[in-house]
Amino acid sequence: MDKKKLVHPYIPNSVPQVQEEMLAAIGAGSVDELYELIPDELLFKGELDIPDGYLDEYSLRRHMDELLAKNTPTSERLSFLGGGCSPHYVPAICDVINSRSEFLTAYAGEPYEDHGRFQALFEYASMLAELVEMDVVSVPTYDGSQAAASALRMACRITGRNAVIIPRSLNPDRASIIKNYCYPQIEVLTVDYDKQTGSIDVADLQDKLSDHIAAVYLENPSFLGTIETSSQEISDLAHENGALCVVGVDPISLGVLAPPPQYGADLVCGELQSLGIHMYYGGGRGGFIASPDEERIVSEFPTRLFGIVPTGDRAWGFGDVAWERTSFAKREDAKEYVGTMAALWGITAGVYLALMGPQGMEDVGRTIMERSAYAASQLGKIEGVISPALNTPFFQEFIANLDGTGKTAREVNDALLEMGIYGGIDLSKSFPKLGESLMLCVTEVHTKQDIDRLVASVREIVEGR
Repeated sequence: MDKKKLVHPYIPNSVPQVQEEMLAAIGAGSVDELYELIPDELLFKGELDIPDGYLDEYSLRRHMDELLAKNTPTSERLSFLGGGCSPHYVPAICDVINSRSEFLTAYAGEPYEDHGRFQALFEYASMLAELVEMDVVSVPTYDGSQAAASALRMACRITGRNAVIIPRSLNPDRASIIKNYCYPQIEVLTVDYDKQTGSIDVADLQDKLSDHIAAVYLENPSFLGTIETSSQEISDLAHENGALCVVGVDPISLGVLAPPPQYGADLVCGELQSLGIHMYYGGGRGGFIASPDEERIVSEFPTRLFGIVPTGDRAWGFGDVAWERTSFAKREDAKEYVGTMAALWGITAGVYLALMGPQGMEDVGRTIMERSAYAASQLGKIEGVISPALNTPFFQEFIANLDGTGKTAREVNDALLEMGIYGGIDLSKSFPKLGESLMLCVTEVHTKQDIDRLVASVREIVEGR
């Protein structure tokens, strides 16, 4: 097939005659002239080694179905995987609303009429603000890691400083994203954690605080599932040194845990996936940033903010707040680039919060804590297993140490997979001082029967029964 002459049904203006007319209209002799500013050594002049395209929709659909059939969704196995993307119940109404074409098909809603998107996001921001006890909430960022990184960059602009501190107990992927996002203007320091509790080492934090530090970042609950009981002390230390306290949270925990401003948080950020969003491979993620309604802070938001205002005909309008802050207005002169937003997941989270209400959020939080506590205690009854391995309260994730079993975390996970169970996250490489350990996640979707099956399977693996 001559790819240069291919008229592709999905690529606009691929008809050769149309291309010739367009080139003639702009005075170009060929498409190559459009790229003449690119240095010759950077141009690829060969043929890409890719298969021929599909010229009909049925063949393309069949090809994609064959690719997708190679995946095994977590719904086909009992899953105890967490660490930032966890199995939670998704009420049917969440899928009904976010599947509406006016929400689903509009990329950030920009090229289309509003159809209530601004109001939907305003309502989402209002409910999430109430949950985190802040005044201002951003339109969702790409994911929680970008939200954390942007919040830290905001802190640097607010304080005029150029260094931040993050815990070494952070999700390695999130830590990597933060460091990459802050490079090269901002130095990212790490503070150690106590291997007995998983909590931030306050003494190590004191040693690293200086007048260069713009913010101290902590997560509550942490990546390891622990509840940071020293959070007030940490925020006090940050403030005494002129730094801000930035707290990352899992919003589904806030029905039972105190919201971050109650222990000194200046900025709050987090991941939305737990609020009515399915686990998707590479998707279903959205981050948020929240703050007080203070001009010095709000002016540093890189993301879009939606507000409400009375109109001239006594109605109410919804739209952008302080548009001039964003890269849409300033482009390359903006403080940060807005980038791809996950507005659809903000609308979904808003539906979830409206459906649950305060009592529902408390109920789901209590259920998660009770079921995860039961799972941890039952696993701890297996010979050689220490569970929970960290001596501190936890929310939905907890660690089971396997050093006394003679089995590695990978061996146990592999055996569980053969039994139709996705085990926990293997921490042995990322957190070596915790030994051969699995981080397991138990949420409201796990029944007693599910947990008992996990415990019986682990006992069979380690005891050889």
